[in-house]
Order: sequence, then C-alpha cells, then structure tokens
Amino acid sequence: MIESILPAAAHAVEEFEGPGGPSHPTPAADDDTPFPEEEAVIRDAVPKRRDEFRAVRRCARRALARLGHAPVPLIPGPAGAPMWPEGITGSMTHCPGYRAAAVADRAQLPTIGIDAEPDEPLPRDVLGLIARPEEIVRLADAASADPSFHADRLLFSAKESVYKAWYPLTQRWLDFDEVSVTLDSDGRRFDAVVLAPSAGTFGRYAGTWTTGSGLILTACVLADSD
Repeated sequence: MIESILPAAAHAVEEFEGPGGPSHPTPAADDDTPFPEEEAVIRDAVPKRRDEFRAVRRCARRALARLGHAPVPLIPGPAGAPMWPEGITGSMTHCPGYRAAAVADRAQLPTIGIDAEPDEPLPRDVLGLIARPEEIVRLADAASADPSFHADRLLFSAKESVYKAWYPLTQRWLDFDEVSVTLDSDGRRFDAVVLAPSAGTFGRYAGTWTTGSGLILTACVLADSD
C-alpha cells in the first residue's frame, strides 16, 4: 500500500496487524532479530512501545536488504529520528494496526518522509493547533470536493511527513504553523511550503497520499526530487 505513493527510487516494507498478529510480507529472516543496542533504547518502555519499535525496524531492515544492505542496528538520534547507514535516507511510521519503513539511496533521493494515521477525525480542538488559517479554508473545500476521507487527519499526516523529510536535511525542529500545505483531492497529491526563515533550499516539498484499510498514508520528498 505504501509503495503506491513512493517515488521509484524508494523501497518500502509494511506490516498490517490484525487479530492474528502482524502480517509479514517476506519470510522471517535475520532482520527479525533485534540488536542489543536497540533493546537498550526500549528497555524501560511499555510493551506496546517495544512492539512498535521492533516492528518498524524489522520493516526497515527488510527494505534496506532490497538496496543490498546487511542488517544493522537502527538507533534513534538526538531528536528521535533513526540514524541510517551511510548514504541512506529513510523514514519510519506506525499507528494502530500498521507499521512501515521506506528507504532510498541518498544519491538518488536526498530525503523522504512517510506517515500513517487512522482515517478518522482528529481529536476535538487539535485542528486549531496544527492548521494555519488559510489551510482551514482549503480543508473545507477539500472536504466538500471529496467527503470519502477525513481531510483534517490528512493535513496532520502531511505535515508529519514534511517534518520527517525536513529534519534529516536541517537538524532543526519545525512547528506545525511553519508549514503550509495545499491538498489536491483529485490527484491525491499535496504541496508543502516551509515558512521558517531557515528553510533555504529545503523549503518546498511534493507529497502524495492514499487511503485504504482504515488508514491515511502520506509520503513526501523535496519538490525537485519528485
């Protein structure tokens, strides 16, 4: 599902979790075994957090294998983003029932961000915290044009994808109101502009999205990399 919205240079692996447990798109292999360095990170975490942490890294190692990389520990950096092998860019995401990771050779794709969210309304009062005034107007238009998905949740997911693509390039935090997103419901695409003064050459992103299985999935890259 996630690969349908990714550039050709990206490789992704996803897992859906149902009553019978997670579905594995590839046979069990060495990449299923967590590394001690990773286990140290989640030693004191609750079981749910440990399961999510392990699952997205399992997906990531399987995606890296498609680029010819042997399994390696994927440790969170200072801001929580995973530290990828040299020359690799990537992104991870998880939400209830779903885990995924996408990777690419940085020479072909400088950065990538992916996000997964349940296709349901945002909690009350959250939209006002994450949306700019012009986005709220555009959301109303998008919801009228296509009521088959929750536009407010899509906006949230798009901004999460943008941040995940932005941070590896800049090593800087980004607030929700520092990104302006324009949704294209017909083409299932979005454009994002980073309004932070420090944006420089990393200020524009091109994104795609899809829905299905009760999920909203988004992905984005630098606008000139799409």
